[in-house]
Amino acid sequence: MAKRRPGVHIYRQIIIRLRAGDGIRRIAASGLACRQVVRQIEKKSRSAGWLVPFREPPTEDEVGELFGNELALNVPDHASLVEPYRERVEKWVKSGVRASTIFEALKREQQYTGSYGSVLRFVQKLRQPEAFVPLHFDPGEAAQVDFGSGPILSDPLTGRPRRTHVFVMILAFSRHMYAEIVWDQKVATWLRCHRNAFEFLGGVVSRVIVDNLKSAITRACFRDPEVQRSYAEFAEGYGFLISPCRPRTPRHKGRVESGVKYVKGSFVPTRTFRSIGDANEQLMQWVLGTAGNRIHGTTRQMPLSMFAESEKALLHPLPATPPELVTWATATLHSNCHVTFEGSYYSAPFQHLHKELLVRAGDRLVTIYLDTRQVALHTRATRPGQWRTDDSHLPPEKVAYMQRTPQWCLRRAEDVGPQCEAFVRRLFGNRVVDRLPAVHGVLSLVKKYGAARVELACGRANAYDNITYRTVKRILEQGLDQRGLEEETGGQLNFLFVDATRFSRNLGQTLNS
Repeated sequence: MAKRRPGVHIYRQIIIRLRAGDGIRRIAASGLACRQVVRQIEKKSRSAGWLVPFREPPTEDEVGELFGNELALNVPDHASLVEPYRERVEKWVKSGVRASTIFEALKREQQYTGSYGSVLRFVQKLRQPEAFVPLHFDPGEAAQVDFGSGPILSDPLTGRPRRTHVFVMILAFSRHMYAEIVWDQKVATWLRCHRNAFEFLGGVVSRVIVDNLKSAITRACFRDPEVQRSYAEFAEGYGFLISPCRPRTPRHKGRVESGVKYVKGSFVPTRTFRSIGDANEQLMQWVLGTAGNRIHGTTRQMPLSMFAESEKALLHPLPATPPELVTWATATLHSNCHVTFEGSYYSAPFQHLHKELLVRAGDRLVTIYLDTRQVALHTRATRPGQWRTDDSHLPPEKVAYMQRTPQWCLRRAEDVGPQCEAFVRRLFGNRVVDRLPAVHGVLSLVKKYGAARVELACGRANAYDNITYRTVKRILEQGLDQRGLEEETGGQLNFLFVDATRFSRNLGQTLNS
């Protein structure tokens, strides 16, 4: 390994760092020299009295006189193990191939035995550094928003640890922020956090710079992005422009990227939280205290002071009536004549079964559209699992059957006659089997045979205590309802009811045997 001798200024730099209290390992890690060399410099400098804090540091002439040419810093100058494959690697780099893919290809095709780190360093040297121009914003012009990972909290429903997210909005000029811990990144949560942020700031910026998350952008494209319909309606209500970033270019919203890291690194690790409400209360105190009153690394001013003095007055006023938080979604009308939205069920006309419908969910109402035509309107469910059903959306024959309750059946039986009512009540008196289908069957016979004949047939079944739908049906089919009970002989009547007793045993004989 070849070595090169540096200038005296590097020796002096190492001495200055030793005087400041830096350790040998830390200095070596910075690349100035290996630990052995730093240790030798530390030993000779201490002997010369140069490491005493209050003494003037040595000049470069004094350092050169003491060390002369006896030391050489251990700076490696050897060729990379990837050098033999330079031409192939250069082509891959120009084509945009990732370093990890190049590493796997070299191992597979060239029997490369070096490490991934060697490939990564080689690729980084081949890539030309890209210059960029920092963005500057006027007061009230823009805010940047994003989600980041939050603390693990106990779920209030299950009691189990659950991941949270941190919503952060940074004002691009003053760097004043709003932050809120939430359970999810749904569209409704995204809109609610925006509303809370604007109310916290007391106004609205001209435009909001967003990443390409699904809550804001449904199709990421720098030239023609497709904005989430709910977010577009919200932005129109508050009067700001949505400004999507170029895909895979996080530095275009570097302020909020840094803000999310600041919350995650400064606020989250040092605190404990009893609940999400307690976490947000502590977070708000931190935003207005520590975060708002720190000296920002770029502006060199306090974000809260900059906001109060130069930006707050230039924000657009909040709308007199806050726009409704509306969520749009697509849903298929299932065979049960309902669409599912956020775990609840809303009916729509059965003529549109298996079609894709648009659901617009506001704070109080849920509207369902087929293309641009409204087909259903419901009050919004208050919890998952609730049903919102309009009977006019269901097939008429199904609704008619559902409306045939026991009370309806009794009223219909009363209209037929007292014998029919008594028969129906005895059917409902069965404590083992639900006899509602049998009652429906008896009442349906009225349509075919008339109320008068059904009344007589029920009276005959009541007289012989044979309370079944089949009995009434056979009486009508055989015309027995037209014969008076006093004209019947036992043998003739037994033909009708023989099925009920043909397999029974004589109880008296059983007891005597």
